[in-house]
Amino acid sequence: MGRVALISVSMRADSSRRLPELDRPGAFLKALGMQFDTIGSTRVVGSIDVGPDHHTPWGVVHGGTFTTAIESAASVGASLAVVERGQFAVGVNNNTDFIRPVVSGRLTLLAEAVHQGATQQLWQVTLSRDDGKLVARGQVRLQNVSLPDPSAPTRG
Repeated sequence: MGRVALISVSMRADSSRRLPELDRPGAFLKALGMQFDTIGSTRVVGSIDVGPDHHTPWGVVHGGTFTTAIESAASVGASLAVVERGQFAVGVNNNTDFIRPVVSGRLTLLAEAVHQGATQQLWQVTLSRDDGKLVARGQVRLQNVSLPDPSAPTRG
């Protein structure tokens, strides 16, 4: 997980405290093995190395791996687009098409904003093999919502 993102969005000092530490993902994203090369408010580039840990019982990478990578990339980019407004983006629809099966290898991920509105965003994401062949593509619609208030009491 050595690679981290180049964050290509201008940030005021107060907003940088609201961004998650993208170089320190939680256990779920660590298990996915996704790495970001470039993170921007309109474009995200990264990769995932897939293999037996991602397999279905039939020996191919599970489609949930692709769906997770697609939504994660779109969510990161979309959130950067609205963090200056005190918001982040959450997925409300993820439509992923699985083009061809994969057993193992590095997949390149490219996420690009299609529309960025005041309340919602639409992102298109592709996952491709090293030879450039498309493995999966997804379209993610996201809702821009207010960042949680860090001073608010936690619910138990």
